Amino acid sequence: MKRMITVLTVLIALAGGAASPAVAAEVMDIIKKANHMAYYQGKDGRARVVMAITDAQGRAREREFVILRRDDDGEEDAGQKFYVYFNKPADVKKTVFMVHKNLDRDDDRWLYLPALDLVKRIAASDERTSFVGSHFFYEDVSGRGIYEDTHELVEENDAVYVIKSTPKDPAAVEFAYYINWIHKKTFLPVKTLYYDSEGKLYRTYSALKVNPVDGHPTVTRAQMEDHRSGGKTVMEYTDVNYDTDLPEDIFSERYLRKPPRKYLR
Repeated sequence: MKRMITVLTVLIALAGGAASPAVAAEVMDIIKKANHMAYYQGKDGRARVVMAITDAQGRAREREFVILRRDDDGEEDAGQKFYVYFNKPADVKKTVFMVHKNLDRDDDRWLYLPALDLVKRIAASDERTSFVGSHFFYEDVSGRGIYEDTHELVEENDAVYVIKSTPKDPAAVEFAYYINWIHKKTFLPVKTLYYDSEGKLYRTYSALKVNPVDGHPTVTRAQMEDHRSGGKTVMEYTDVNYDTDLPEDIFSERYLRKPPRKYLR
C-alpha cells in the first residue's frame, strides 16, 4: 500500500454521514483488533521519535528518543516489553523508560535517571501521569488493558466504529469515560476524547498521519491536547521498522544503565 492515509481528513468527511448504528461485529472483537493494531503489529518494532511539547503560552521544547518493543513469546497480544532511550535534550539524555506489560497484574515500569544514577519504579497509581513532561501519559505509551474498561458501540458509519469505554474501577483513574474512533479499514484508533466526572472534555488524542511500514499501517504523527492547561504534545515517528529480532535480554534492569547501543542507532 503506497498511498498515505490522512485519517482525520477522511473521518471528518465521513463522520457526518448518517449511518446505521447496527453492530457490525462484536464490540470486544473491535477493541481487540484495535489494540492489536495500536500496539502489537509485527513481533517487535523500533522507531525514532521526536516529541514537541507546547504549553499554553506557545513555548515549545523537544525531546528525542528511540523506542524498542518486543512481544513475549507464546500467547498472541499478551505480554510485551518496551524500552525507551532518550537522546535529547541534554538534561534527559541517557534517561531510560522501560515497561513490562502484564495481562494478569499491574504492569512493571522503571525509569532510569542518569544524573542521579537512580533506577525508579513507577507505581501503578502513577501510570496515568505525565510521560517525561509531555501531555501523553505513561499508559499512553504502552497501552491500557482492554479488560480494565467496559465497551459500548455508540455509533458506526462507513469509516469508523465509535466506542465508549467506561472504567470498571473509576477510583483508579482520572477519567469518567472516553470515546474512541476506530478506523474500519485499518482498525487503528484515530481519535480519542477523554471526559471527566462532570462530562467535560479535557483531553484529546489524534492520529494525524498514517503511513504503511513493512506492510503495516502505522501512525507516524500523533497529538495529545490538554484542554485544561491549553498545551499539546506532537510525536513524530521516523525510521520505523518491524520484525527486527530484538533479543529479550535487553529489556532487563541490567540494560537501564548500559543501553544496548547496537539497537538504538
